[in-house]
Amino acid sequence: MRQAVLCAVDISNEDRDVKVLKEAARLAGMDGRQLDVITVVPDYGMSWVGSFFDKDHHDKVVAEARRHLGELCESVLGAEANRKVRHIVATGTAYEEILKVAKVDQAALIVIGAHRPDLKDYLLGPVAARVVRHAECSVYVVR
Repeated sequence: MRQAVLCAVDISNEDRDVKVLKEAARLAGMDGRQLDVITVVPDYGMSWVGSFFDKDHHDKVVAEARRHLGELCESVLGAEANRKVRHIVATGTAYEEILKVAKVDQAALIVIGAHRPDLKDYLLGPVAARVVRHAECSVYVVR
């Protein structure tokens, strides 16, 4: 099995992650690797906040995230390339879920974006910084 390139995107910031997705596709294509694209939705079900949502709220959020992820990949990569992409929607804390999928799938590389820093996260965004710090594979950060 060829190890995949795992691309982490935030579907709430589609414009910012276009560059990340293009770079991940380019890197995956260089070695003929599978491109997996992941987005993570928060889990409100386990906290008291979850009691304010309908019981099927999580399923609706995941379905909507999957739709947005597919649309983003198709608009950036094209329909043919998008059919080969594995779309992953995880629930939980972003960096934890990215690292979990990378480990389980034995990813060769994680591609993640980092926004322009401000005072609270000087060099990398909090998710990118944690992924870089704790990943067991190489991480490519796209600014």
